Amino acid sequence: MSVRAKTAIVGAAETTRIGVVPDVSALEMHAESARLAMADAGLKMSDVDGVAAAGLSPVSVAHYLGIAPTYVDATTIGGCSFLLHVRHAAAAITAGLCEVVLITHGESGRSRVGMPPRVADPASLQGQFEAPFGTLGPPTMFPMGVLRYMKEFGLTHEQLASVAVAQRKWAANVPRAMFREPLTVEDVLASRLIAYPMHLLECCLVTDGGGALVVTSAERAKALPGPKPPVYVLGTGEASETPLVSMMEDFTSSKAFRLSSASAFTEAGIGPSDVDHLMVYDAFAHLPIYGLEDLGFVGRGEAGAFIAEGHTSPGGRLPLNTNGGGLSYTHTGMYGMFLVQESVRQVRQEASAQVPNVEISVAQGAGGMFATAGTLVLGTAAAAGV
Repeated sequence: MSVRAKTAIVGAAETTRIGVVPDVSALEMHAESARLAMADAGLKMSDVDGVAAAGLSPVSVAHYLGIAPTYVDATTIGGCSFLLHVRHAAAAITAGLCEVVLITHGESGRSRVGMPPRVADPASLQGQFEAPFGTLGPPTMFPMGVLRYMKEFGLTHEQLASVAVAQRKWAANVPRAMFREPLTVEDVLASRLIAYPMHLLECCLVTDGGGALVVTSAERAKALPGPKPPVYVLGTGEASETPLVSMMEDFTSSKAFRLSSASAFTEAGIGPSDVDHLMVYDAFAHLPIYGLEDLGFVGRGEAGAFIAEGHTSPGGRLPLNTNGGGLSYTHTGMYGMFLVQESVRQVRQEASAQVPNVEISVAQGAGGMFATAGTLVLGTAAAAGV
Protein backbone atom coordinates (compact mmCIF):
# COMPACT_ATOMS: atom_id res chain seq x y z
CA MET A 1 0.00 0.00 0.00
CA SER A 2 1.40 3.37 -1.01
CA VAL A 3 0.64 6.46 1.06
CA ARG A 4 1.84 8.84 -1.64
CA ALA A 5 -0.10 12.14 -1.45
CA LYS A 6 -2.90 10.53 0.60
CA THR A 7 -2.04 12.49 3.74
CA ALA A 8 -0.63 15.87 4.61
CA ILE A 9 1.00 17.71 7.47
CA VAL A 10 -1.43 20.54 8.25
CA GLY A 11 0.02 21.80 11.53
CA ALA A 12 3.61 22.32 12.62
CA ALA A 13 5.03 24.28 15.52
CA GLU A 14 7.93 24.37 17.93
CA THR A 15 7.87 25.50 21.54
CA THR A 16 8.08 29.26 21.96
CA ARG A 17 11.52 28.85 23.51
CA ILE A 18 14.32 26.50 22.53
CA GLY A 19 17.89 26.37 23.76
CA VAL A 20 18.16 26.72 27.52
CA VAL A 21 14.72 26.53 29.14
CA PRO A 22 15.30 25.63 32.80
CA ASP A 23 11.75 26.35 34.01
CA VAL A 24 9.71 24.09 31.71
CA SER A 25 9.42 20.31 31.98
CA ALA A 26 9.53 17.86 29.09
CA LEU A 27 5.80 17.15 29.42
CA GLU A 28 4.98 20.85 29.34
CA MET A 29 7.01 21.16 26.14
CA HIS A 30 4.98 18.36 24.58
CA ALA A 31 1.79 20.15 25.57
CA GLU A 32 2.81 23.64 24.47
CA SER A 33 4.00 22.52 21.06
CA ALA A 34 0.85 20.41 20.65
CA ARG A 35 -1.43 23.39 21.31
CA LEU A 36 0.56 25.58 18.93
CA ALA A 37 0.51 22.96 16.18
CA MET A 38 -3.23 22.44 16.53
CA ALA A 39 -3.78 26.19 16.30
CA ASP A 40 -1.52 26.25 13.24
CA ALA A 41 -3.73 23.59 11.66
CA GLY A 42 -6.96 25.36 12.55
CA LEU A 43 -8.19 22.30 14.42
CA LYS A 44 -9.42 21.63 17.97
CA MET A 45 -8.02 19.06 20.40
CA SER A 46 -11.37 17.30 20.15
CA ASP A 47 -10.57 16.59 16.48
CA VAL A 48 -7.58 14.46 17.44
CA ASP A 49 -8.11 10.69 17.50
CA GLY A 50 -4.47 9.65 17.22
CA VAL A 51 -1.44 10.56 19.33
CA ALA A 52 2.22 9.67 18.80
CA ALA A 53 5.16 10.56 21.01
CA ALA A 54 8.70 9.44 21.86
CA GLY A 55 10.58 9.90 25.09
CA LEU A 56 7.33 10.26 27.02
CA SER A 57 4.40 7.88 26.61
CA PRO A 58 1.72 9.09 24.18
CA VAL A 59 -0.77 7.96 26.82
CA SER A 60 0.66 10.47 29.28
CA VAL A 61 0.71 13.21 26.65
CA ALA A 62 -2.87 12.49 25.59
CA HIS A 63 -4.08 12.47 29.19
CA TYR A 64 -2.33 15.78 29.90
CA LEU A 65 -4.04 17.31 26.85
CA GLY A 66 -7.45 15.84 27.66
CA ILE A 67 -7.51 13.52 24.63
CA ALA A 68 -8.77 9.93 24.52
CA PRO A 69 -7.22 8.64 21.28
CA THR A 70 -8.18 5.46 19.49
CA TYR A 71 -4.75 5.25 17.81
CA VAL A 72 -1.47 5.53 19.72
CA ASP A 73 2.13 5.19 18.57
CA ALA A 74 4.95 5.01 21.10
CA THR A 75 7.69 4.14 18.60
CA THR A 76 10.95 5.20 20.22
CA ILE A 77 14.06 4.33 18.23
CA GLY A 78 16.13 7.44 18.83
CA GLY A 79 16.27 10.73 17.01
CA CYS A 80 14.37 9.61 13.90
CA SER A 81 11.33 8.43 15.87
CA PHE A 82 9.21 11.37 14.73
CA LEU A 83 9.80 10.67 11.06
CA LEU A 84 8.51 7.16 11.66
CA HIS A 85 5.53 8.61 13.51
CA VAL A 86 4.64 10.55 10.34
CA ARG A 87 5.03 7.40 8.28
CA HIS A 88 2.89 5.34 10.62
CA ALA A 89 0.27 8.09 10.87
CA ALA A 90 0.05 8.28 7.08
CA ALA A 91 -0.48 4.52 6.89
CA ALA A 92 -3.05 4.51 9.72
CA ILE A 93 -5.04 7.38 8.22
CA THR A 94 -4.96 5.80 4.76
CA ALA A 95 -6.17 2.52 6.28
CA GLY A 96 -9.06 4.31 8.01
CA LEU A 97 -7.82 3.67 11.55
CA CYS A 98 -7.89 7.36 12.50
CA GLU A 99 -8.40 10.80 10.98
CA VAL A 100 -6.18 13.32 12.77
CA VAL A 101 -2.84 12.33 14.34
CA LEU A 102 -0.98 14.63 16.71
CA ILE A 103 2.78 13.92 16.96
CA THR A 104 4.55 15.58 19.88
CA HIS A 105 8.06 16.05 21.16
CA GLY A 106 9.42 17.71 24.27
CA GLU A 107 12.86 17.17 25.74
CA SER A 108 14.72 18.94 28.49
CA GLY A 109 17.98 17.66 27.11
CA ARG A 110 20.10 20.34 28.72
CA SER A 111 18.25 21.35 31.90
CA ARG A 112 16.90 17.82 32.59
CA VAL A 113 13.58 19.10 33.99
CA GLY A 114 11.14 16.21 34.25
CA MET A 115 13.56 13.86 32.49
CA PRO A 116 14.51 10.38 33.68
CA PRO A 117 18.14 9.82 34.73
CA ARG A 118 20.53 8.60 32.06
CA VAL A 119 21.18 5.00 33.08
CA ALA A 120 23.16 2.59 30.94
CA ASP A 121 21.81 -0.95 30.74
CA PRO A 122 24.68 -3.36 31.45
CA ALA A 123 22.64 -6.24 30.03
CA SER A 124 22.19 -4.55 26.65
CA LEU A 125 24.34 -5.47 23.68
CA GLN A 126 26.19 -2.17 24.08
CA GLY A 127 26.66 -2.80 27.78
CA GLN A 128 28.13 -6.24 27.14
CA PHE A 129 30.12 -5.81 23.95
CA GLU A 130 31.06 -2.11 23.56
CA ALA A 131 31.12 -0.33 26.92
CA PRO A 132 33.73 -2.68 28.45
CA PHE A 133 36.15 -1.57 25.75
CA GLY A 134 35.99 2.11 26.64
CA THR A 135 33.18 3.67 24.62
CA LEU A 136 31.35 6.24 26.69
CA GLY A 137 28.46 8.07 25.09
CA PRO A 138 27.81 9.33 21.56
CA PRO A 139 31.10 11.24 20.99
CA THR A 140 33.11 8.03 21.27
CA MET A 141 30.55 5.88 19.43
CA PHE A 142 28.74 7.76 16.66
CA PRO A 143 31.93 8.96 14.90
CA MET A 144 33.57 5.55 15.17
CA GLY A 145 33.72 5.10 11.40
CA VAL A 146 35.05 8.54 10.52
CA LEU A 147 38.72 7.57 10.64
CA ARG A 148 38.02 4.61 8.33
CA TYR A 149 36.19 6.97 5.98
CA MET A 150 39.10 9.44 6.08
CA LYS A 151 41.58 6.65 5.32
CA GLU A 152 39.58 5.16 2.44
CA PHE A 153 38.36 8.34 0.74
CA GLY A 154 40.88 10.99 1.74
CA LEU A 155 38.45 13.17 3.70
CA THR A 156 40.47 15.93 5.34
CA HIS A 157 39.99 17.54 8.73
CA GLU A 158 39.29 20.79 6.90
CA GLN A 159 36.50 19.21 4.84
CA LEU A 160 34.94 17.70 7.95
CA ALA A 161 35.06 21.09 9.66
CA SER A 162 33.42 22.69 6.63
CA VAL A 163 30.15 20.95 7.52
CA ALA A 164 29.84 23.04 10.68
CA VAL A 165 30.90 26.16 8.78
CA ALA A 166 28.29 25.66 6.04
CA GLN A 167 25.49 25.15 8.54
CA ARG A 168 26.53 28.17 10.59
CA LYS A 169 26.09 30.26 7.43
CA TRP A 170 22.44 29.20 7.36
CA ALA A 171 22.01 29.72 11.11
CA ALA A 172 23.19 33.33 10.75
CA ASN A 173 19.83 34.05 9.12
CA VAL A 174 17.74 32.13 11.67
CA PRO A 175 16.88 34.25 14.75
CA ARG A 176 15.97 31.18 16.85
CA ALA A 177 19.28 29.41 16.22
CA MET A 178 21.37 28.98 19.35
CA PHE A 179 24.65 29.82 17.57
CA ARG A 180 24.66 32.47 14.83
CA GLU A 181 28.12 34.02 14.98
CA PRO A 182 30.35 33.62 11.88
CA LEU A 183 32.48 30.50 11.93
CA THR A 184 35.59 29.49 9.98
CA VAL A 185 37.28 26.18 9.39
CA GLU A 186 40.13 27.44 11.55
CA ASP A 187 37.69 28.17 14.38
CA VAL A 188 36.34 24.62 14.22
CA LEU A 189 39.77 23.01 14.23
CA ALA A 190 40.88 25.25 17.11
CA SER A 191 37.95 24.22 19.28
CA ARG A 192 38.48 21.64 22.00
CA LEU A 193 39.07 18.07 20.86
CA ILE A 194 36.29 15.84 22.21
CA ALA A 195 37.02 12.41 20.73
CA TYR A 196 39.44 12.25 17.83
CA PRO A 197 38.82 13.40 15.16
CA MET A 198 35.78 15.32 16.46
CA HIS A 199 36.25 18.83 17.83
CA LEU A 200 33.67 20.56 19.99
CA LEU A 201 32.18 22.53 17.08
CA GLU A 202 31.75 19.29 15.11
CA CYS A 203 29.51 17.89 17.88
CA CYS A 204 25.84 18.69 18.34
CA LEU A 205 24.41 21.16 20.81
CA VAL A 206 22.73 20.03 24.03
CA THR A 207 19.49 21.98 24.39
CA ASP A 208 15.88 22.05 25.59
CA GLY A 209 12.85 22.33 23.33
CA GLY A 210 10.00 20.61 21.60
CA GLY A 211 7.75 20.53 18.57
CA ALA A 212 4.58 18.98 17.23
CA LEU A 213 3.02 17.98 13.92
CA VAL A 214 -0.57 17.37 12.86
CA VAL A 215 -1.24 14.83 10.09
CA THR A 216 -4.58 14.23 8.39
CA SER A 217 -5.97 12.95 5.09
CA ALA A 218 -5.40 14.88 1.88
CA GLU A 219 -9.16 15.34 1.51
CA ARG A 220 -9.55 16.85 4.96
CA ALA A 221 -6.43 18.94 4.48
CA LYS A 222 -7.86 20.59 1.38
CA ALA A 223 -11.07 21.45 3.27
CA LEU A 224 -9.38 23.19 6.20
CA PRO A 225 -9.94 26.96 6.33
CA GLY A 226 -6.43 27.85 7.54
CA PRO A 227 -4.22 30.16 5.48
CA LYS A 228 -1.24 27.80 5.42
CA PRO A 229 -0.99 25.23 2.61
CA PRO A 230 -0.91 21.51 3.40
CA VAL A 231 2.45 19.82 3.08
CA TYR A 232 1.86 16.48 1.40
CA VAL A 233 3.56 13.25 2.43
CA LEU A 234 4.90 11.92 -0.88
CA GLY A 235 7.17 9.14 0.30
CA THR A 236 8.28 7.46 3.51
CA GLY A 237 10.86 4.92 4.61
CA GLU A 238 12.28 3.32 7.73
CA ALA A 239 15.07 0.83 8.38
CA SER A 240 17.44 -0.52 10.99
CA GLU A 241 20.87 -2.06 10.78
CA THR A 242 22.43 -2.85 14.16
CA PRO A 243 22.30 -1.48 17.71
CA LEU A 244 26.09 -1.81 17.85
CA VAL A 245 27.97 0.81 15.84
CA SER A 246 30.98 -1.50 16.02
CA MET A 247 28.99 -4.07 14.03
CA MET A 248 28.05 -1.84 11.08
CA GLU A 249 28.34 -3.63 7.75
CA ASP A 250 30.48 -0.76 6.44
CA PHE A 251 31.95 1.95 8.68
CA THR A 252 31.88 4.40 5.78
CA SER A 253 28.18 4.10 4.91
CA SER A 254 24.85 3.65 6.70
CA LYS A 255 22.85 0.68 5.47
CA ALA A 256 19.80 2.05 7.31
CA PHE A 257 20.15 5.38 5.45
CA ARG A 258 20.34 3.57 2.12
CA LEU A 259 17.32 1.35 2.78
CA SER A 260 15.00 3.99 4.24
CA SER A 261 15.76 6.58 1.57
CA ALA A 262 15.38 4.09 -1.27
CA SER A 263 11.92 3.19 0.02
CA ALA A 264 10.87 6.84 0.34
CA PHE A 265 12.23 7.88 -3.06
CA THR A 266 10.57 4.93 -4.80
CA GLU A 267 7.22 5.64 -3.20
CA ALA A 268 7.46 9.34 -4.06
CA GLY A 269 8.54 8.55 -7.61
CA ILE A 270 11.55 10.87 -7.41
CA GLY A 271 15.31 10.83 -7.61
CA PRO A 272 17.95 13.05 -6.03
CA SER A 273 17.78 15.51 -8.95
CA ASP A 274 14.14 16.26 -8.08
CA VAL A 275 14.95 17.42 -4.53
CA ASP A 276 14.98 21.19 -3.89
CA HIS A 277 15.87 21.09 -0.21
CA LEU A 278 17.47 18.53 2.09
CA MET A 279 17.65 18.00 5.85
CA VAL A 280 20.08 15.37 7.18
CA TYR A 281 20.32 14.57 10.88
CA ASP A 282 23.61 16.01 12.10
CA ALA A 283 24.38 14.94 15.64
CA PHE A 284 28.00 15.08 14.44
CA ALA A 285 29.59 16.69 11.41
CA HIS A 286 30.08 13.44 9.49
CA LEU A 287 26.38 12.56 9.24
CA PRO A 288 25.61 14.99 6.39
CA ILE A 289 28.59 13.52 4.54
CA TYR A 290 27.22 10.01 4.88
CA GLY A 291 23.70 11.24 4.08
CA LEU A 292 24.68 12.96 0.83
CA GLU A 293 26.34 9.78 -0.41
CA ASP A 294 23.92 7.18 0.94
CA LEU A 295 20.92 9.04 -0.50
CA GLY A 296 22.60 9.29 -3.89
CA PHE A 297 23.19 13.04 -4.15
CA VAL A 298 26.93 12.57 -4.76
CA GLY A 299 29.24 9.64 -5.40
CA ARG A 300 31.18 7.72 -2.78
CA GLY A 301 33.94 9.80 -1.26
CA GLU A 302 32.73 13.04 -2.86
CA ALA A 303 30.61 14.61 -0.11
CA GLY A 304 33.41 16.27 1.86
CA ALA A 305 34.64 18.25 -1.13
CA PHE A 306 31.04 18.96 -2.21
CA ILE A 307 30.30 20.68 1.11
CA ALA A 308 33.69 22.40 1.33
CA GLU A 309 33.13 23.90 -2.14
CA GLY A 310 29.93 25.59 -0.92
CA HIS A 311 27.32 23.55 -2.75
CA THR A 312 25.21 23.08 0.42
CA SER A 313 25.70 26.63 1.73
CA PRO A 314 23.42 29.61 1.04
CA GLY A 315 23.39 30.12 -2.72
CA GLY A 316 24.56 26.55 -3.37
CA ARG A 317 22.79 24.09 -5.63
CA LEU A 318 21.65 21.75 -2.82
CA PRO A 319 20.51 23.68 0.27
CA LEU A 320 21.22 21.45 3.27
CA ASN A 321 20.24 21.86 6.94
CA THR A 322 18.94 25.36 6.40
CA ASN A 323 17.98 25.98 10.03
CA GLY A 324 21.61 25.46 11.09
CA GLY A 325 21.04 21.86 12.09
CA GLY A 326 21.95 20.13 15.30
CA LEU A 327 25.34 21.84 15.17
CA SER A 328 24.00 25.41 15.31
CA TYR A 329 20.18 25.47 15.64
CA THR A 330 19.22 23.10 18.45
CA HIS A 331 19.66 19.48 19.51
CA THR A 332 17.53 18.30 22.40
CA GLY A 333 18.74 14.71 22.20
CA MET A 334 16.17 13.43 19.71
CA TYR A 335 16.56 15.99 16.93
CA GLY A 336 14.31 14.45 14.27
CA MET A 337 11.30 16.63 15.07
CA PHE A 338 13.26 19.73 14.09
CA LEU A 339 14.30 18.19 10.77
CA VAL A 340 10.65 17.81 9.81
CA GLN A 341 9.72 21.25 11.13
CA GLU A 342 12.28 22.91 8.84
CA SER A 343 11.21 20.82 5.84
CA VAL A 344 7.60 21.90 6.44
CA ARG A 345 8.63 25.54 6.74
CA GLN A 346 10.60 25.39 3.50
CA VAL A 347 7.74 23.78 1.56
CA ARG A 348 5.35 26.39 2.99
CA GLN A 349 7.76 29.17 1.99
CA GLU A 350 7.91 30.53 5.55
CA ALA A 351 11.41 29.59 6.75
CA SER A 352 13.74 32.19 8.23
CA ALA A 353 16.43 31.20 5.72
CA GLN A 354 13.99 30.47 2.92
CA VAL A 355 15.18 28.71 -0.22
CA PRO A 356 13.37 29.95 -3.36
CA ASN A 357 10.81 27.70 -5.06
CA VAL A 358 10.95 24.63 -2.82
CA GLU A 359 8.54 22.05 -4.21
CA ILE A 360 10.10 18.93 -2.69
CA SER A 361 12.02 18.61 0.59
CA VAL A 362 13.61 15.46 1.96
CA ALA A 363 14.19 14.88 5.68
CA GLN A 364 16.64 12.10 6.60
CA GLY A 365 16.70 11.07 10.23
CA ALA A 366 19.03 8.85 12.23
CA GLY A 367 18.47 6.97 15.47
CA GLY A 368 21.02 5.56 17.85
CA MET A 369 24.53 5.33 16.41
CA PHE A 370 23.46 4.69 12.80
CA ALA A 371 21.22 1.98 14.26
CA THR A 372 18.00 3.20 12.64
CA ALA A 373 16.84 5.63 9.99
CA GLY A 374 13.68 7.33 8.78
CA THR A 375 13.09 9.25 5.57
CA LEU A 376 10.29 11.59 4.54
CA VAL A 377 9.68 13.15 1.14
CA LEU A 378 7.43 16.17 1.58
CA GLY A 379 6.01 18.39 -1.12
CA THR A 380 3.59 21.03 -2.29
CA ALA A 381 0.19 20.37 -3.83
CA ALA A 382 1.76 20.78 -7.27
CA ALA A 383 4.43 18.18 -6.48
CA ALA A 384 1.72 15.88 -5.12
CA GLY A 385 -0.46 16.34 -8.18
CA VAL A 386 -3.53 17.26 -6.12
